[in-house]
Amino acid sequence: MRRRTIPTTAVQVTELGFGASVIGNLYRTTTAEDAAAALAAAWDAGIRYYDTAPHYGLGLSEHRLGAALRDRPRDQYVISSKAGRLLVPNEHPRGVDTEGFVVRDDLRRQWDFSRDGVLRSIEETLARTGLDRLDIVYLHDPDDHWRQAADQAMPALAGLRDQGVIGAIGAGMNQSAMLARFLRETAADVVMLAGRYTLLDQSALDDVLPAAREHGKAVVAVGVFNSGLLSRDRPSEGMTYDYQAAPSELVDRARAIADVCEAHGTTLPAAAIAFPLTHPSVINVTLGMRDPGQVRRNARLHRQPVPQGLWHDLRDQGLLRPETPFAPDDRSEPCP
Repeated sequence: MRRRTIPTTAVQVTELGFGASVIGNLYRTTTAEDAAAALAAAWDAGIRYYDTAPHYGLGLSEHRLGAALRDRPRDQYVISSKAGRLLVPNEHPRGVDTEGFVVRDDLRRQWDFSRDGVLRSIEETLARTGLDRLDIVYLHDPDDHWRQAADQAMPALAGLRDQGVIGAIGAGMNQSAMLARFLRETAADVVMLAGRYTLLDQSALDDVLPAAREHGKAVVAVGVFNSGLLSRDRPSEGMTYDYQAAPSELVDRARAIADVCEAHGTTLPAAAIAFPLTHPSVINVTLGMRDPGQVRRNARLHRQPVPQGLWHDLRDQGLLRPETPFAPDDRSEPCP
């Protein structure tokens, strides 16, 4: 599988990444056996970039990912985790986590973007994963904590990067405007952008993608199915968009995109994976994968040829923004 480099760093990620939130029991239980099998299937498919966070299952995702990677050659894969939410004892547990993960709530999350908080978060992530280092560290959802994140957390990460302890640093969010600020105003190398550069939403063209191009930095795209609406060949009523029931007009738009995909001999989910990678600043698409079947399907979709003409037809029909750029080395051919 092709790799792309985060500019100004030595970190290379495969074009397709494994998002480990779901193996932290996001929304429903994933067995330890399914999680291990999914990670083994990802390795067999050539995926060598794995993303996790303390937030995911109150540490469960980090435990499971670390166990799966511990015996793999350390120089052959890239792992990222996040800082900003410390895990601390929960003084008032109710039995089950209240933030979307089906796990016991003996721990709770505590926002902390201070220098000491970031250093503690990384140390605890290394303990949970059992790994010797992290390749990328993102600040996780600092929407309401810009000042502390920019003034304390990012300089702390930059110090670790400059010492060679971390390969690359950045931030991950569901919005694009603040990510643009991280690229323009801080030492960030890369940002993780959720849901804002997809076949249905190109709002990142207003801020973070121009910032990445201007400053020679990189973007990792996640949420490329917009939580479900772009995940099937034929979208239908009742599917979700950004974790809510999709409005009828968006379902109709997704169906129109699917029609153009079909005319070009490809499918809507294959195009959804390929589309972000046509932007010159996007180096990776990371997908949540719960079991081996999902891994194999996503790897197959990533390999599926997507003709260059599809993007131009979508743009000409008003289904993509008119200024949407397409890099010369787009995903028009399957990766070797």
